Amino acid sequence: MDLVLTDLNFDEELKKATVPVLVDFYADWCGPCKMIAPIIDEIAGEMAGKLVVGKLDVDKNSQTAQKFNIMSIPTLIIFKNGQPVKQLAGYQGKEAIVKEIDNLLKL
Repeated sequence: MDLVLTDLNFDEELKKATVPVLVDFYADWCGPCKMIAPIIDEIAGEMAGKLVVGKLDVDKNSQTAQKFNIMSIPTLIIFKNGQPVKQLAGYQGKEAIVKEIDNLLKL
């Protein structure tokens, strides 16, 4: 089950995470967002315990999207200790996403 993030709970959820958090900034109408969603779900299942995956609908939560300067979707941001450490914009294949996550988990 993905963590549903909103303008109201975003900061709180990131602060309480004990592992890195991958946030998928998306919109329901976005074609590439729909294409990447199953990949994100797979990663969430495979990396359970090492990574938390959250989703934030940019149309319903514009304050948080603006805070992180989300200009295109999908955008993935990996947070470590509540701070953004890597941003991937546009559709990404599973291998590219996993490679970035693995690199950050080694730090």
